[in-house]
Amino acid sequence: MNLADMLSYADIHELGRIANTYECECNGHSKNELIQSILSTALRREIFEKHIQSLNLEDIRFLNSLLFDPRNAFSIEELIARVQQSRFQKDESVEWNPRDMVIKFKKLGWLFNGYSQQTKFLFHVPNDLKRKFSDVLTGLFKQSLNLTPEPSVYRDEQLLIIEDIFHFLTFISHVQELPLTTEGSIYKRQLQQILDRLSVQEEMVSKGSWRFGYGRMFKDYPNRFSFIYDYCYYRQLISEQGQVLTLTEEGKARLLEGKKENLAEVYKFWLRLYKNPIPNVQSLTGWVDRLSGQWVTLASLSDVLCKLVKPFYYDSSESIVEQRILQMMMHLGLIRIGEDHENGMVVQVTKMGSKVIQGTFVAEEDKVVLFLDQESARFKGDSK
Repeated sequence: MNLADMLSYADIHELGRIANTYECECNGHSKNELIQSILSTALRREIFEKHIQSLNLEDIRFLNSLLFDPRNAFSIEELIARVQQSRFQKDESVEWNPRDMVIKFKKLGWLFNGYSQQTKFLFHVPNDLKRKFSDVLTGLFKQSLNLTPEPSVYRDEQLLIIEDIFHFLTFISHVQELPLTTEGSIYKRQLQQILDRLSVQEEMVSKGSWRFGYGRMFKDYPNRFSFIYDYCYYRQLISEQGQVLTLTEEGKARLLEGKKENLAEVYKFWLRLYKNPIPNVQSLTGWVDRLSGQWVTLASLSDVLCKLVKPFYYDSSESIVEQRILQMMMHLGLIRIGEDHENGMVVQVTKMGSKVIQGTFVAEEDKVVLFLDQESARFKGDSK
């Protein structure tokens, strides 16, 4: 429903609170006058933009969590969880209640309780306001971007990850049984053979480096191959039994049929996997799509996105945006990354990437569940 519909279902006390927020001059005892006054004021472009611009960073993070979710109804528990996620630094000297942000958004007419018996305990975002939020924030974010001409050199990996999943399965089928270490990882010699066969070359992980959170095998394998391995494992294309890695019947069938993965499904798995350290990864990819239709400098895009990204242990907001998000989006073929003589690294979303990002949604609670073994910092687990 749009704002006008939700106002018509609101009681006169709620309408009065919204009217006060917008300093509407009208008869507070007339529901019809209140509704008309709120609509004529709250939807006026300069007033709407003024309220968006007056939001603090935590407000914007909370609002951002609602924008890329196709649902318009949320429980109070969901909203409180999202408010808490939007607060990166806690100041114990300041009294803080996450419900205050929900109340603030209600007073602005940006959240409403449902009107029916089934929905009265849910909070709803008006459809037309949701579109306006996206448009205004996009305009604000774009003001901070540095656009550039097409670089002379850029990397565009397109469907290479799909090919490399197939190459990995083919390698296992040729050796039939790949021995694993007592820790469950591929021996270095065989791992190097696999990496040499892949389209995108990666260095093996150096010993003692801090690595966990971005997948089950992230500790042992380089970023891109770690993702390929986890995808095959959770899709049950490979099996680890008795320190031996083999293809499952499903994996064998894939090769026999010459069937390759669907990029949208691979992207969806990446979202589910990376939600563990980056809860709002889905909205971040949405912003990359919205902001990099033209070539933009990586530095200016990173500056915008970093404000929405919470550090993860030793991973700063900058390293998460540039290495965990943008680099992996390039490996997935969603964006291309180039180098410009004057502007340094530059980024642009691909046509295929834009289509995949806009056409894919993963529910908030849908993630690959990982369990941390504190002694070895190794993640194990099963998909949801």
